[in-house]
Amino acid sequence: MPYKPLVTVICLCFNHEKFVIECLNSVINQLYSPIQLIIIDDFSSDNSKKEIETWLQLNPEIEFIINDSNLGITKSFNKALKLAKGEYVIDLAADDVLLPNCVMTQIKAFQNSIFKNLGVVYGNAEIIRENGSFDSYFFQVNDQKKVIQKRITGTIYENVLSDFSSICSVSAMIKKSVLDSLNGYDESLEYEDLDFWMRASRLYEFDFIDEPIIQKRIVTNSLASNFYKKKDSRTKKIDYSTYLILKKGLQLNRSKQEDLAIQKRVHNSIIQCLNNKNYGLVLKNVWLRIILAWRKTVKNYSFK
Repeated sequence: MPYKPLVTVICLCFNHEKFVIECLNSVINQLYSPIQLIIIDDFSSDNSKKEIETWLQLNPEIEFIINDSNLGITKSFNKALKLAKGEYVIDLAADDVLLPNCVMTQIKAFQNSIFKNLGVVYGNAEIIRENGSFDSYFFQVNDQKKVIQKRITGTIYENVLSDFSSICSVSAMIKKSVLDSLNGYDESLEYEDLDFWMRASRLYEFDFIDEPIIQKRIVTNSLASNFYKKKDSRTKKIDYSTYLILKKGLQLNRSKQEDLAIQKRVHNSIIQCLNNKNYGLVLKNVWLRIILAWRKTVKNYSFK
């Protein structure tokens, strides 16, 4: 590898005291260098901050941001992004683990890709339980650990709209210039990935690494566990964020085929809000569905 660009890993910690040290060690023990590690604790209520500070005694050169209130994923990431110096960025949750060759493999993918407008590379992930034991793979694999269903690469915007498992977000490396051009994550949202992948894939190409490069941990109280809780305040915030993302998607769409692709997500959001008895948001999503139906009848389908 003739040129070795700086990679920034932003590690966001919120109540990950049991896992954060393993996560941080997986970054500094990468087979690749140079790496800039930025740790940000989002006002954890457990001993995460203490665990990190003890670890930093042996790694004093690493930057550590301590939030004095809980800002959430999008605001915390953007806060750390302002300090990022790398050409490439990894968004790493403090309960996940980078496999030793992760960063090296991602950089090689960027350098060897056939795509000229490449913004993101991602790979497969091993799903592990809280105790670290193996559970499954994010994308199902064969005996050679190669994905059974080929991933769509290049221009993937339509696939992001229609496929709920289009990208393994935890295994992604993003060009810093892409993050800068899109102003990072949308801070009005409760979660970041769908919105960012939609906006990024509208403008940039994506490539896939056909091997596991990270371990994604299943944690009982993770953000993902809040997506389907009933009568839960955070779930309602997540549902509203999904509505805002889908509304933005309608503005990004440029064809009837793309409208057809996002229709499945709108329908799913309606069902989700009905199950949560969030009837006001049901009506907002139904209105999106009506717009989609109306746009099918427009003969000259165009957007400014």
